[in-house]
Amino acid sequence: MSDPQFHIMADSRRIAFRQCVGTGPTLVFLPGYMSDMAGGKATALFEEAQAHDRACLLLDYSGCGMSSGDFADGTLSRWRNEVLALIEAKVQGPVLLVGSSMGGWLMLLVGEALGERLAGMIGIAAAPDFTRWGYTQEQRATLAAGEILYEDNPYGPEPTPTHPGFFADAEAQMRLDSEIAITCPVRLLHGQRDADVPWQTSLDLARALRSDDIQVSLVKDGDHRLSRGQDIALLKAAVASFY
Repeated sequence: MSDPQFHIMADSRRIAFRQCVGTGPTLVFLPGYMSDMAGGKATALFEEAQAHDRACLLLDYSGCGMSSGDFADGTLSRWRNEVLALIEAKVQGPVLLVGSSMGGWLMLLVGEALGERLAGMIGIAAAPDFTRWGYTQEQRATLAAGEILYEDNPYGPEPTPTHPGFFADAEAQMRLDSEIAITCPVRLLHGQRDADVPWQTSLDLARALRSDDIQVSLVKDGDHRLSRGQDIALLKAAVASFY
């Protein structure tokens, strides 16, 4: 992995990123909620890009990883704008977006803004609209009232917070209720033992996207992370199909 660099936003936010140059569309990896570019899937794709002379860009959203800022200020809109600012500043030509979990929701927002530069999208347990279907009415009411929601975290000792600002912004970013005007090739990977995002969500996303070039791969024994060796191999094969 290369040393991290930093892109300075207009308000002085420092967005950490790693980049390698190469051929073909630039792969831009969008991590999940409270995740960063040091994760296993991001690292594997970056190393694969380096090995095959492909362009790749990893980043940490503000408030995550090595980027500056407070996680409590994070929203889909804020993180979308950071991704687009990095692409504008650091990437030439077409872009291949790879979004994991929440990153799969963010992938749609970034993809809509990229327009003709969008070469393709790969979703890994993509979770668009998760603040709607992933929370109970009581939890949604808590967030709508301006309170922080804390949930058990299966991946660490500290509870996972959802902040009311994130929730309020997400309410304006729902995408599964109507057609998503994206026509590029799309590959969606989802484990059928995913305890966080129902695998049917990828089917819902496939139906909502305008593109006719969509393939959904269901991994019967796959969990939410899809980070086993065979899962990473499936992801790498999906990426390779765009080069």
